[in-house]
Amino acid sequence: MSETLKNGSMINTTPVPVMVAGCAIIITRCLSVLMLANELGFDELANFVHRSAQAWDSTLIFIASQLIFLFELRCAFTLMRGSNRGRWGYVATQIVVLIYMLMASVGWIYPEIFSIPGESNAQIIHHTLLQKLPEVLVLLLLFVPASSRAFFRNR
Repeated sequence: MSETLKNGSMINTTPVPVMVAGCAIIITRCLSVLMLANELGFDELANFVHRSAQAWDSTLIFIASQLIFLFELRCAFTLMRGSNRGRWGYVATQIVVLIYMLMASVGWIYPEIFSIPGESNAQIIHHTLLQKLPEVLVLLLLFVPASSRAFFRNR
């Protein structure tokens, strides 16, 4: 054990912005699920899952949302280990989610499970972009600091 500590193999070399971004992804995703479950309660949560399973398109969107959730968590863990694929995977999921939310909110895609209400398209786009502001900040932590860029370039 003392040899391991002397050699420094236990010391984490992940830059702080990358660790903060990875932890933020994990924490915000898990907290959002817990807050949603708390807000809806067990009966309403079961009703939501039941309603989502009524039609094929709702079921596919519900399953896709769960897969994106799990993929985002996987990306967070892999990017903290230095995988550039994790960083770009997170970017890809954010693009897919943003496009779906905008299209569903404007009414171009049905069903509108994850849509944002609004009176006009401009208001819908504004609310959607405001909801995505934390993800933009996480992406800035992954791409802007020199330590983050060097960390992913060396891997």
